Formats: sequence, structure tokens, C-alpha cells
Amino acid sequence: MKKVLFGITSLTLGGAERVLVDLSNRLSTDYDITIFTIYDNGILKNQLNENVKVISLYNKEFKEFNKIQRLIISFKLLFLDKPPEGYDKYIAFLEGPITRLFAKDINKKKNIKNLGVAQTSQTIALNNNSDERLEEEVKIAWVHNDISKVFGNGFISKIKRYFDKRIYQKFNRIVFVSKENQDDFNKVYGNKFDEIIIRNYLDYNKVIEKSEEKIELPYDKNDINLLTVCRLEEQKAIDRFVKIHAQLEKEGIHCKVYVVGDGSQRYNIQRLIDKLDETESFYLLGAKENPYPYIKNCDYFCLLSYYEGYGMVLDEAKILNKPIIITDTAARECVENYDKSIVLKNTEEGIFDGLKQILEYDIENETTTKKQKEAYINKIKKYYDKIIKDIEGTIG
Repeated sequence: MKKVLFGITSLTLGGAERVLVDLSNRLSTDYDITIFTIYDNGILKNQLNENVKVISLYNKEFKEFNKIQRLIISFKLLFLDKPPEGYDKYIAFLEGPITRLFAKDINKKKNIKNLGVAQTSQTIALNNNSDERLEEEVKIAWVHNDISKVFGNGFISKIKRYFDKRIYQKFNRIVFVSKENQDDFNKVYGNKFDEIIIRNYLDYNKVIEKSEEKIELPYDKNDINLLTVCRLEEQKAIDRFVKIHAQLEKEGIHCKVYVVGDGSQRYNIQRLIDKLDETESFYLLGAKENPYPYIKNCDYFCLLSYYEGYGMVLDEAKILNKPIIITDTAARECVENYDKSIVLKNTEEGIFDGLKQILEYDIENETTTKKQKEAYINKIKKYYDKIIKDIEGTIG
């Protein structure tokens, strides 16, 4: 059984983190799966099955370290720390620190003749008469976001992009979750890489099952309820959403907005909500380990980001058959063949005009029959089974 090491910053609540948990659980029947995190104690760690092992470089969450400790950790990640040895495949599952860490040289493993070296592995003969060979570990990098925007546009960001070009050259293959992300990546780093597009994998049965959990929902039955699930970071443009919603309210177009998630911008967003007197109609609910009942019971699911990768949470909303409103980002690839989706211009004016039209007419959801629901679930099953085949083909 091949030993596969997935790397990610942590197992906190997030899109790529949820994908990795579901993917590891699914692959663990055929592969020896270990998840390597930089920081420990992520809440999603509890959702891994018993076959998936977790090891961490640091035994606390990122937020538990002070500024001095974070600087020391950053230095160690760049110059001292290395991933553990002894795995056949090293998969950096997120851009940034974990990708840079996995790009470092790892001690090669001795592999005796006839042990079945994978075709994708590079082998080096110690000498022409020897049966003993050294097998190099295969390295794969996963890209979930627009690499040209995810680190910003400042001086430090430019330095990161300069060095990251060399970092990605250390990998045998790069996996993108969307065609647009691949195109954006190649504009920055060139296309001299072994590349493939594989959509995000989700355990759709878990999404459906968890959406049935009985919880006390905050929704107003007499109003239209919009929901977004995301990290509260600049990329997700929640501050822009607050301003647009305040404009809609001034024009007499009413709805309630609920945000599931947490992040570095929470305090600033709450201050803006208070300043614009939106406290009775725009709610920050915080992070939820199970967001699916919130998605299932909202009227519209929104993802109005400045930029996106593929938008895994949109697949969750699709599984639950919800109407979806997004801005024009790479996430539109996720809703291309989904007839309950609307793509708005990625500007304040475009979002305002789009939401105004939607809320004024509030198209009612069509009633879905049992037969239609079963057909839709079968379609979803085929879609995710195909993703697993693509991933297994990449891992080998």
C-alpha cells in the first residue's frame, strides 16, 4: 500500500481543509494516508476516520502563538524545518508555507529490485552492476486559488512570487481546481510544468446527512434570507457586501444576510455593520463545524468574493439544491451547468443591481419531486466518482 503524505497549514474550518478531510477518508481504503499540518488542533481533525493519521510540526493553533513566536516559526519554516521522510507521495494541498516546505529536498529511500517502483517515480542507478536503486519521492502541488492575487500585490508579495516560481519547479505535477486558476498561474510562472485540472472532491452523502441535523436557525420566516459561508478575509469581500446591503435597505429592498465563518477581518466587519446601522439585518454567526443546515434552509446562497479558486462551498450548496448567487470569478466554472445560479458583475454597482433585481422578483424555488432528487443524486455520485479516478491516476 502506497504511503501518501498530504500537507496543509492546519485543519481549521475552511474550503480546502474540508476537501482534504473528505478526500483522505475516501482514499484511506486504498492508500496509507497521513496528513501533515504545520499547526495542530484544527477542529476538522475530529472528522477524519481512524485509518487517517495526523502529525503536526507545532502542537498548537496558529492563533495561540504571539508575534515573536510567529516570526521564529516563519524563519524555521523557510530555513530549518522539513517534512518527514519515508513517504512515496508528498502532496502539498494548499498554496503558501506548506508548498514551500514540501519543495525542500527529502532524503531518498533505498528501494531493492522487484519491489514495484511506480512508473511515475524517478530512479537513479547507484552503479551499472547494482540491483539497489534510490527512489525519489514524487511531489505534487495543489493550487486552489488565483495565485496572482492570493498573496496581494505589495513588495513582499512580489518577492514570494519570485521565489515560488523556483519552488513549483521542484514538483513533479501541479493540480489546479479550475481552468481559470491554471491560466492565472501560467501568466505568473509560465506553463513549463506538468499540469492537470481536478475539481474538488466532496463526500456528498455526508453533506446531505449533516444538513438534516436539527439546530436552532436564526432565519426570519417573513423575510428573504441570504447566506454566505466563508473565512472573514479581504478576499471574500464581506465589507463590500455590508455596504451594498445598506444601500438596498435605503431603497426599501429588504432581506436578511447571515455569514457563517470567522477570520482576521471579523472585528472590522462588525464595526462597519454597527456604523451603517445594519445590526438588525446583517449577522455574523461565527464559525460552525456543521454549516449544512444553514445552507439547506436559506433562500439564496451567496459567494460575492473579489476572487475565488473553485469555491468548494458552492458544490455543497449545489448538492443541497439551493439557488446560488456569485460574482464573476473563477467560481463561475462551478456553476456552469447549474440552472439555479446567477453570476453578477464583480463590482459594487453590478452586485447592487443584480441583488435588487433578484430580491424585487424573488423567484420561488421549484418543487423537486422524489424522482428528480434521486436522478440528481445519481448525477452527483458519478461526478465525484470521476474526480476520485482522476486523483488516483495522479497519485499512481
